[in-house]
Amino acid sequence: MKVAKFGGTSLADAAQIRKVAGIVTSDPERRLIVVSAPGKRNKADTKVTDLLIACAQQHLATGAAAKELQAVVDRYAEIARDLGLAGELAERIEADLRARLATSTADPGQFLDTMKAAGEDNSARLFAAYLQSRGAPAHYVSPRDAGLVLSHEFGNAQVLPESYENLAKLRDAPGITIFPGFFGYSPEGAVVTLPRGGSDITGSILAAAVKADVYENFTDVDSVFVANPSVVRNPQAIPELTYREMRELSYAGFSVFHEEALAPVFHAGVPVSIKNTNNPSAPGTLIAMNRVCPVGQVAGIASGDGFCSVYLSKYLMNRETGFGRRLLQILEEEGLSYEHTPSGIDNISVILRERQFDAAKERRVVERIRAELGADDVAVERGLALVMIVGECMRNAVGLAARACGALARAGVNIEMINQGSSEVSMMFGVKAADMERAVRALYDEFFGKAP
Repeated sequence: MKVAKFGGTSLADAAQIRKVAGIVTSDPERRLIVVSAPGKRNKADTKVTDLLIACAQQHLATGAAAKELQAVVDRYAEIARDLGLAGELAERIEADLRARLATSTADPGQFLDTMKAAGEDNSARLFAAYLQSRGAPAHYVSPRDAGLVLSHEFGNAQVLPESYENLAKLRDAPGITIFPGFFGYSPEGAVVTLPRGGSDITGSILAAAVKADVYENFTDVDSVFVANPSVVRNPQAIPELTYREMRELSYAGFSVFHEEALAPVFHAGVPVSIKNTNNPSAPGTLIAMNRVCPVGQVAGIASGDGFCSVYLSKYLMNRETGFGRRLLQILEEEGLSYEHTPSGIDNISVILRERQFDAAKERRVVERIRAELGADDVAVERGLALVMIVGECMRNAVGLAARACGALARAGVNIEMINQGSSEVSMMFGVKAADMERAVRALYDEFFGKAP
């Protein structure tokens, strides 16, 4: 049995949906299909999820959102018409959207999630109806009826353990099950959404629950590439990755697969195949527990900006029991999560996402570190990027750090910090955000040869 998830670009219009239908019906093992909301038809277009967010926000701000709602209604109506589906379906979708807009706004988070979930929910209903019109034994299943139970955290829900036993029953469902991604229901019965890109997570949860033979994730690229194609021209494709390699690459900026989506399939041992809806015969990238590779091979290079560092130093810091715990407690009490903590004997840096560290929090954190920890020096540096080289076979490779640092030096990129975990699966370099792309290209040239 295969679980297949199709992203927003795969369902953006009628032409794409026809491709998806052909892929689904070409393999009888594809029996559980997860769909996203319709995505962009072109670069200037707007995703349906973003249209729904705009609609919800306008309604929350003014109490009316007729124009914004109509934009969503028109999008679905156009797709239904172009697929040759009866007008009744478009009317049902419009009625659903209007009903959601009429729900209580007492809790803005709950209202926003109720609206956002309409994208995937109606996409699933529409796709199921289209498959039925082609004679396929397809049926829509609601996450509520299937038992996808998520934590009561609007916009950032997590799957609850009982979901897996509930969803396992889908393995025995007849025909082709069409399941909407991105949302589920809290134990209290409220609609709650996963983080953006959460349809990947839904597919992973389902694949783990039904113990699928493979989880196919269809997107708009032939495979995972060793570097971002918008930074490196024509980068090499990656035929195989391990879960840990993909996790590291996803964390550091690879947008092909949501970074949280690997946990369910990892624990269940279900391999993941990244495929292209527009070129389904391409080999794609297989993600599994292990792979064979030569010692010293780098699997990929990832990067992401939007980071900052809090640097502090204190003489004999290493002699103070609990110093690190007290530092992290300050961050916890300020509602801050950290990414990395490279340290020396008398100093430590904490890497944070800039978006959660505004000027007011910065002032409070710096004042608390000085007052509560007695730090000799505290400094905050913004505008940082993290660049990572990733690979299971980097472990025990002599001279890898020297090659990477030499490549960055020759490119004129100053390394602000360097960090390597004990597993040696990744090596991270902190650089100025302005140097990020130059750093990626330098590392690509070093480990994969100059791009054509």
